[in-house]
Amino acid sequence: MSEITTYDGQPLPFEQLAKAIAERRSLYGRASGLRIDRAGRGEAWSSLPYQSVFAGDTESGVIHGGVVTAMLDESCGMAVQLALDGSRAIATLDLRIDYQKPAKPGLDIKAHAICYHVTRSIAFVRATAYQDTEQDPVATAAACFMIGANRTNMLQDRDADEVPVLDCPDDDTGPFARSPFARCLGIRVAEDGVLHMPFSPRIIGNPVLPAIHGGITGAFLETTAIVGVARELGFAAPPKPIGLTINYLRSGRALDSFANVSIVKQGLRIVAFQAQAWQDDATRPIATAFGHFKLRRARED
Repeated sequence: MSEITTYDGQPLPFEQLAKAIAERRSLYGRASGLRIDRAGRGEAWSSLPYQSVFAGDTESGVIHGGVVTAMLDESCGMAVQLALDGSRAIATLDLRIDYQKPAKPGLDIKAHAICYHVTRSIAFVRATAYQDTEQDPVATAAACFMIGANRTNMLQDRDADEVPVLDCPDDDTGPFARSPFARCLGIRVAEDGVLHMPFSPRIIGNPVLPAIHGGITGAFLETTAIVGVARELGFAAPPKPIGLTINYLRSGRALDSFANVSIVKQGLRIVAFQAQAWQDDATRPIATAFGHFKLRRARED
């Protein structure tokens, strides 16, 4: 890693700021291969090289929606940091994802994020994820970030972090036999239907606290909703995500996480759901999610 001059609590010159953001990001972001390709004031262009571990369904090869969620969350954070001065920590307050189409296997995903308004304590940002052109998106996002969320600053000097490897154990018979990304996160289904995600370095967002990556919490909630809705309705084929809104209530600490889901309303083709994730106390969730799925038969696109 090249040397970056930083100043405790002091603004960074823009070129230094962009360099710090490129080199000192989340552990998950670096493990995933996410890179910032171009930076402007309050604006970030990033790309995520394809990895087979990103698959949500080995039969179709389609990339797990949680991979897109995590990329958009981090890309939005980059844009917010580029709109600030490098002296304050940020944290996602809420993140809305709208899925336009599945991400194709074998292709990189790109993102363009714009922080379009900043107040003293809140930053507003929108982003587009795409593969071919930005006018043909895979998903779009809108998010709010808290400024000065804690006393840590990922952009300040610190010891080099060991970047974890994203891999997934083989499991030919479990509930995630066809989902390498869910296996990569270590997600398991308990007997009571609650999903369990063990803590590991690969899911860290802020390595200083440390705290779980907000996008990974979103991926965990989405996976919980897919599994729970399909099980409750007796569908063999997983439902297709349409939109997801995640509200972050507190930092996910270096602890195991748990999540469940309930169906709010079911129609013939659309189901509305609500999910929540917690750690050591189910009455104190770290995040909640509300969203919609399209129901489909095993052969439906």
